[in-house]
Amino acid sequence: MAITSPIIVAVDKHNLNDALSLADSLDPALCRLKVGKELFTVCGIQIIKAFHERGFEVFLDLKFHDIPNTTAQAVLSAADMGVWMTNIHAMVGTDTMRLCKSRLQDGGYDTLLIAVTVLTSMTQANLSELGIQRSVSEQVRHLAGLTYNSGLDGVVCSAQEAQLLKQKFGKQFKLITPGIRLVEDAKDDQARICTPAQALQNGSDYLVIGRSITNASNPNDKLHTILAGI
Repeated sequence: MAITSPIIVAVDKHNLNDALSLADSLDPALCRLKVGKELFTVCGIQIIKAFHERGFEVFLDLKFHDIPNTTAQAVLSAADMGVWMTNIHAMVGTDTMRLCKSRLQDGGYDTLLIAVTVLTSMTQANLSELGIQRSVSEQVRHLAGLTYNSGLDGVVCSAQEAQLLKQKFGKQFKLITPGIRLVEDAKDDQARICTPAQALQNGSDYLVIGRSITNASNPNDKLHTILAGI
């Protein structure tokens, strides 16, 4: 049965037991799970298999960024694990993005491949420090355009950029939005944040939600509350 929920829960845990405990408190019919660098470095493919065994679809969020062949082979390795979605940095450029997508297609994989534009923690000052003179929104639009033209399935972007990107690139180009918080939650380390309802109204297709759910006393109840509000 296809999952219709737009929510991807960020499993930002530090060890296997805590990650599995969180997964066991959630309903795989109501969300997908995101595995990031820290958890994957600690647990490796074991955590992917464990989530799959529990019925969850997995977004492997490792943001690959390397020379073309290395990046493409890393994407194929992720697809071999059976993950629903994985990602690369758009800053690798169009040659690498196209190579990654073509390798997936040649291998018959249906793993979604998206690109990271500008990390949601980045500010204008951060971009300027790196020698990028475009504004944050201009850089997001530029990298999203490269991603779209390379044939990838979508981009990671903040909710603030989602409306423009959806209008520009259409419904089939998926927008995955982190930095999602409820009104009562702390801002934490995300510079560009938004509530679930606002993000969906702006055009986001999938919402990555971490602390709002994972730090709740009852994560599944919090998940139900969020779904009821969107």
